[in-house]
Amino acid sequence: QVQLVESGGGLVQPGGSLNLSCVVSGSMFDLGRMGWYRQAPGKQRELVAATTNLGRTVYGDSTKGRVTIARENAKNTFYLRLNNLKPADTGVYSCRGVAGFTGADYWGQGTQVTVSS
Repeated sequence: QVQLVESGGGLVQPGGSLNLSCVVSGSMFDLGRMGWYRQAPGKQRELVAATTNLGRTVYGDSTKGRVTIARENAKNTFYLRLNNLKPADTGVYSCRGVAGFTGADYWGQGTQVTVSS
């Protein structure tokens, strides 16, 4: 059973940067796609960024140009960095992994990020 656990959320000032980590229990190599999503109060969940084992990366419309997603296989961890934060970036950020062979979909519990001065 794969489990994902996020860390790194909290209060961040506008214009600052956000760094999140997602630790994968079980083999990260089983995950064909890994990504970060967020949900603001009263809004639908949206893509922040996602990447595949083949190196293809997609970005959300509101985060394109400000976001980096990376993985570190030796630590079974993937990361998110979001720069130039705005209050509109506030929300619950969740990591997601999709198994390449089975299509099983795994989500972390989410971490709150609040952008405010």
